[in-house]
Amino acid sequence: MATATAPAAPRPMSAEEKKVIFASSLGTVFEWYDFYLYGSLAAIIGKQFFAALDPTAAFIASLMAFAAGFLVRPFGALVFGRLGDMIGRKYTFLVTILIMGLSTFIVGVLPSYAAIGAAAPVILVGLRLLQGLALGGEYGGAATYVAEHAPHGKRGAYTAWIQTTATLGLFLSLLVIIGIKTAVGDTAFADWGWRIPFLVSILLLAISVWIRLSLNESPAFKRMKDEGKTSKAPLSESFGQWRNLKVVILALLGLTAGQGVVWYSGQFYAMFFLTSQLKVDATTAQLMIAASLVIGTPFFVIFGSLSDKIGRKPIIMAGCLLAALTYFPLFGALTNAANPELAAAQKANKVVVHAAPGDCSFQGSPIAREIDFKTSCDIAKRYLAQSSVSYDNEVAPAGTPATISIGDKVITAPAANVVNQKFDEESVKAVAAFKKEVADTLKTAGYPAKAKPIDFMGGQWWSIVGILTILVIYVTMVYGPIAAALVEMFPTRIRYTSMSLPYHIGNGWFGGLLPTTAFAIVASTGNMYNGLWYPIVVASMTFVIGMLFLRETKDVDIYAND
Repeated sequence: MATATAPAAPRPMSAEEKKVIFASSLGTVFEWYDFYLYGSLAAIIGKQFFAALDPTAAFIASLMAFAAGFLVRPFGALVFGRLGDMIGRKYTFLVTILIMGLSTFIVGVLPSYAAIGAAAPVILVGLRLLQGLALGGEYGGAATYVAEHAPHGKRGAYTAWIQTTATLGLFLSLLVIIGIKTAVGDTAFADWGWRIPFLVSILLLAISVWIRLSLNESPAFKRMKDEGKTSKAPLSESFGQWRNLKVVILALLGLTAGQGVVWYSGQFYAMFFLTSQLKVDATTAQLMIAASLVIGTPFFVIFGSLSDKIGRKPIIMAGCLLAALTYFPLFGALTNAANPELAAAQKANKVVVHAAPGDCSFQGSPIAREIDFKTSCDIAKRYLAQSSVSYDNEVAPAGTPATISIGDKVITAPAANVVNQKFDEESVKAVAAFKKEVADTLKTAGYPAKAKPIDFMGGQWWSIVGILTILVIYVTMVYGPIAAALVEMFPTRIRYTSMSLPYHIGNGWFGGLLPTTAFAIVASTGNMYNGLWYPIVVASMTFVIGMLFLRETKDVDIYAND
């Protein structure tokens, strides 16, 4: 790690520095817009490209395709990080935005499963992999580029602008989706209108490329290149030497893993929770998320600037701790605010599934078809999952059929017979009758089919936005100072490579897999809140490791020891 120096007196931001921040941030906003379009439209994409699967499996599969982009981000970090440390920051993240923009545009013209069959989801996943590779090279380049332009003592404030880009990209994607959906209507949007936001990305790509071509190389890299000190093998220097590798591991476990799960819990998981579990109208949920992002986004810069004064570590650790301690009460409050009828029904008439051991399959499978769930337990749990009904589990005697208790009412679930890859006629009738009885009983018990409409800008609306804003503020605490902290942990010659890998494993794997993992946990256990255990455990791990082993970096001289 570079050496610490006394903080320099702050000076006003120069015109060149403003241009660097604006150009880097704008291009990165567009790239995040491209990446998050898919997540915002996961439910529709599931129906378009995974139509052969059971509805719950299709949604989980669409989330897994979303996650595929995250899985390859660390590999993009290695490929483009190496190039960035060898040939420069500017040209490397010019290449990444070209790959991202073109991949996103192609999604907009890709035929659906109904048109080309299994090739559709295969190509879709391939495009998501390309997007992930591109994003793996983008963030490290932009953060490094801005940090190396920032004066000493202002890196937290300067790089915080880059930290706003992921949230602003999500916000932009939501605005475009809401605008197009309003213009063409829900039915047309679900049929073909969803493609328009992907097609629009080609215009954003053109703007981004034009802006980035006007930028100069970062002064730190330029000086190092002029002195002939660039790394010839950044991968082996970064990860082949224990001195640097242990810092990479610490950056992952003590910083970015917790930061990643807090980010995706506060923005993406909150949106999925509103629509999938609380049954809030999608447009209403997107508007409330967008409002919370508008309110919360300035805190990226506030916490980034504050980290220049009190340090990166205390702010990031506090964000992880607050998230771990308050997620359960906050998401419970979200249920009470967004769907009070559901909260009341859950309290008054608890749903319990009684099933014999070994009678239940794993409910979180992303490749399951309807016929794969044929035991009485599977049929009972699958219907509750598809209806977004939270339930508890109790063990029944071996050999007995599964039952569902809704308050005082007990309903026995049928088993099904599969003939020629489908349920036989008798099973179809029995399952249909069972589903109708469960639906009628749930309705009588007060379980709503969907949340009541929420008045725009009314008291209930603002209550929900307030809770969502708290979640976003946690995001800003862990994310605002993270770029500066990562940049300061590694020397210039291998900075792009070294900081990119832990960032993208933390955000791409720990964070990016959160929606898929959380909903698989919910589908498997039945409890709508159990998915929160994943981010709580990871954030707690980061808090403990970070507090014990992480050094403060705000006074580090990033030009030293290169």
